[in-house]
Amino acid sequence: MSRLGAALGRNLGLVLAVLLFVIFYGVYNALHPKGFSGAVLIQNSNESFALIMAAMAQTVPVLAGGLDLSAGAVMTLVNCVASHVLSGPPLTLVGAAILCLAVGALAGFVNGCVVVYGRLQPIIATLATGAVYVGMALYLRPTPGGEIDKDLAWALTNDLYELAATYGWFDGGDAPWFQPIAWLPVPLLLMVVVVVLVWLPFRATVTGRNVYAVGSNEQAAYMSGLAIDRARLAAFTLAGFFAGVGGLYLAIQTSSGNADVPQAGGYTLNSIAAVVIGGTVLTGGSGGAVGSLVGALVIRAISFNFRIFDVPPLLQPLFEGLVLLAAVSLGASRVFRVRNRLQLLG
Repeated sequence: MSRLGAALGRNLGLVLAVLLFVIFYGVYNALHPKGFSGAVLIQNSNESFALIMAAMAQTVPVLAGGLDLSAGAVMTLVNCVASHVLSGPPLTLVGAAILCLAVGALAGFVNGCVVVYGRLQPIIATLATGAVYVGMALYLRPTPGGEIDKDLAWALTNDLYELAATYGWFDGGDAPWFQPIAWLPVPLLLMVVVVVLVWLPFRATVTGRNVYAVGSNEQAAYMSGLAIDRARLAAFTLAGFFAGVGGLYLAIQTSSGNADVPQAGGYTLNSIAAVVIGGTVLTGGSGGAVGSLVGALVIRAISFNFRIFDVPPLLQPLFEGLVLLAAVSLGASRVFRVRNRLQLLG
């Protein structure tokens, strides 16, 4: 029982975030005319994916003791790049996707270089680079537009059956062994792939552990001989990669590119809220991308309920702000109960 209590104590923020999501999303589905259906799940997954990636992008610099105000801007830049290159034969599409992810990672690496070698506070550095990235996005897409491969857009924004049927895999999706999972939304699967193949391996590496150490106590990490600069560079580069994934998917989902400055700012601010709701401490060293993922789902579940309760558009920001304030307070409650930061590491 003591081990269970200790585990719950270390992951209290994540547990609270999961409970909030279950409540908000459960109410939404219970009152929705087509609640708990595959169609609703697909729609919600599509609407949540970009914010999930933005939240994961925000998490890594926060763990290292920084804050990335360029997360939404990097997403917007990659979204505009994708709208220019994401069309053509399959090999071209693969190369275009790799290019988009590389642009995101490069933008994150530049952020890291400015912070590490420019000796600037992350919040100031990324505020400046974010403005540069938005400017580049506006240059690429002065007005919304672009062309995304229609088959790709259809396949990746539906369930696994449509993905298999579009490209003729598994007998067009009719293989008996495939049927039990054919209803799963593709964006949900992509989310799991990113977590399992990128975040969890990174967290287990020496550099990943160094990110936590730097955010927990930079002076102690320095005295221990840890590669602080490398950890920070890795954190911002991975953040750019996650933001790139979100921007790439946003282009696929909307079938266009849009250098929307308010949208970029909205994703950045909501990503910070998602990080806090998910239990990651803004001072660094405690939390993780999985918690931020759930935090992003909480934010989206709140907005989904506006449709059910028919909240007037002009009042939605008020109610969303009040609910987010309460949710963030719950997510941050752990910090107010500790006597020193070492207790956050449990």
